[in-house]
Amino acid sequence: MKLYPRQRHRVLQVVTKLVIPFVLMFGLYVQFHGDYGPGGGFQAGVIFASAFILHGLIFGLQRTRAVLSPTVLRFMMASGVLLYAGTGLVTMLFGGTLLDYDVLAHDPLHGQHWGIFAVELGVGITVTAVMVTLFYGFASKR
Repeated sequence: MKLYPRQRHRVLQVVTKLVIPFVLMFGLYVQFHGDYGPGGGFQAGVIFASAFILHGLIFGLQRTRAVLSPTVLRFMMASGVLLYAGTGLVTMLFGGTLLDYDVLAHDPLHGQHWGIFAVELGVGITVTAVMVTLFYGFASKR
């Protein structure tokens, strides 16, 4: 396995280990704050993926694949899409139209909150998995 100089650089590795938890925490903030302000599932997914991409650039693709395997990524892609589609199906089963969140709770405002939360979570999970999978695909082609 060939190592690039940045993958042996101790300062970069330490700084990366310090930064990654904050990047992930910011991704969670953007994910859960998305229905109250700027942000949402897509942005949070990209932020989450950037943490894993940074890990891959500094520690190498093989170590990152041990942290987040392609099998887990495929599961994440499918589960995110299922969560998004499942939310729409649940609204239809409750008598509304597709993604009519008002029927998800006794109060339409609470229904809107839970519906948007579920859809944005599905988008975030899928975007994270797709971005990391694209990184794996491009990084493995040398």
